Amino acid sequence: MVDASAVRVQGLWKRFGQQVAVAGIDLELPAGRFIGLVGPNGAGKTTTLSMVTGLLRPDQGTVEVVGRDVWRDPAEVKARIGVLPEGLRLFERLSGRELLAYTGRLRGLPGAEVDKRAAQLLDLLDLAGSQHKLVVDYSTGMRKKIGLAAALLHNPEVLFLDEPFEGVDPVSAQTIRGVLEQYTGSGATVVFSSHVMELVESLCDWVAVMAAGRIRATGTLAEVRGDADSLQQAFLELVGAGGRDTAAGLDWLGGRAAR
Repeated sequence: MVDASAVRVQGLWKRFGQQVAVAGIDLELPAGRFIGLVGPNGAGKTTTLSMVTGLLRPDQGTVEVVGRDVWRDPAEVKARIGVLPEGLRLFERLSGRELLAYTGRLRGLPGAEVDKRAAQLLDLLDLAGSQHKLVVDYSTGMRKKIGLAAALLHNPEVLFLDEPFEGVDPVSAQTIRGVLEQYTGSGATVVFSSHVMELVESLCDWVAVMAAGRIRATGTLAEVRGDADSLQQAFLELVGAGGRDTAAGLDWLGGRAAR
């Protein structure tokens, strides 16, 4: 029987000194969906994703991905997921093509299959013309795209992306978006973090809202949005910023015509 949950988190805690980054969250993410983990800066999104993907050990709690415990069976879990973390560090003295060849062989794929998949991904992500250029010379958008290609190369069941559109130009963003939509259309699961509500609303069909290390709401886009006009409005209400007067105390700002 196939588990209907891509991710199941129970009682997850993480502290850094006196700072509580993740405060005992419970979270279940459905399989086969395009999922947005949203929240303001400092909400705990990156810390949560790092623990879910086995990059950061939690202080307390359990994490299961595709039915396997991340910390009891890490090799099995990591073989079935793809990860594009924020601030990804790449092997910069390799070319884009060499990076994919190296990554695929580390994953245990046959050389001929790696070469075939790498060529297809480079073409799809509009990197074929730069495949022999060193990664150190790639732009931010190109780095995001080659990182995504490396994360997709072994055809993972669940793909985790931390701010995948941050600093990416509109053309690269549209390319990445198209690849992710094709990937989820095949029945795979994407979990990505963002604080850009318009992006999440246009891409995702399921959302988890996080603030101050806690989960504030989960569900389909329509369920989380509720009676609000937009996800942005619902989000501001959920994180307690809906009634804030952003101009309070700034009566001196502007008014140059009166000088």
